Amino acid sequence: MDLWQLQIFCKVVDLKSFSRAGRAVHLSQPTVSSHIKDLEDHFSCRLIDRLSKEALPTHAGRLLYRYAKRMITLRDEADSAMAEFMGQVKGSLHLGGSSIPGAFVLPAIIGAFTAQFPEVNINLTIADTRRIIDAILCGDLEMGVVGAVSTNKSILQTQLIDDEMCLVVATDHRWSGKKKVTTEQLFTEPFIIREPGSGTLKSIQTSFSEAGLNFNGLNVVARIGSTEAIRQGIKNRMGVSILSAIAVADDVAAGKLKTLTIDGLNLKRAFYLTHHAQRSSSPLCQAFITFISSQIPTKKD
Repeated sequence: MDLWQLQIFCKVVDLKSFSRAGRAVHLSQPTVSSHIKDLEDHFSCRLIDRLSKEALPTHAGRLLYRYAKRMITLRDEADSAMAEFMGQVKGSLHLGGSSIPGAFVLPAIIGAFTAQFPEVNINLTIADTRRIIDAILCGDLEMGVVGAVSTNKSILQTQLIDDEMCLVVATDHRWSGKKKVTTEQLFTEPFIIREPGSGTLKSIQTSFSEAGLNFNGLNVVARIGSTEAIRQGIKNRMGVSILSAIAVADDVAAGKLKTLTIDGLNLKRAFYLTHHAQRSSSPLCQAFITFISSQIPTKKD
């Protein structure tokens, strides 16, 4: 067993395919299969179930996956520490972003960072806030930017950037000519919400609670797992929703969507730089945090 085999194993699990994993690591499918068989021989158990369309980890495979990810992360941290010792910024950094910062904030920062430090390889995972925080807690990600405050004492957060959500409607919706609506009007309209675990959903629920409103009274017609899908749902007249102004800025500028405020509802929120409170950040992670602070001066909670 070696780290290269573990990295191939993790790639098969992540991509659920021997062939896709092979393309990702520039190996043939038979070579990938040979490496997985070597691991299975080493542990004397099956690690991957070869199903008709997917390759899925067994119970033993899921256990090994957790340790393998930690070992690969530790290797990357060692590379980063040695590079820092030699006065270099290079290595791999695994970070995450919830839907809005992952799609609309982090890409520009990552692009600028890798342009300045071309020997850095950044792996960005985009998922809902809860999954990003869970990945930080278990060590799969070193840091992330999410749209909600965590109550977990093992998570440390710093306010990074302000955001404001707004009511979003189709351009031919009967409210499209308005600047704002009342909460009473909102409760009568078909409404689309994000899935549980979403920072956007948590922020909306908090806003309703602070205004003394019953969030469960909304006429919810769909729960959808991504901001992009909700945008398409609004355009196709499925309903209205509350989304980040950042996420719909291009559609609003292009005249494809309209935004309104909701009278009596405070929809301001923030995105938070998030990492593990007890784990020491790698030198590369520290360099990235310093770079973010230079691009967007962080705010104190």
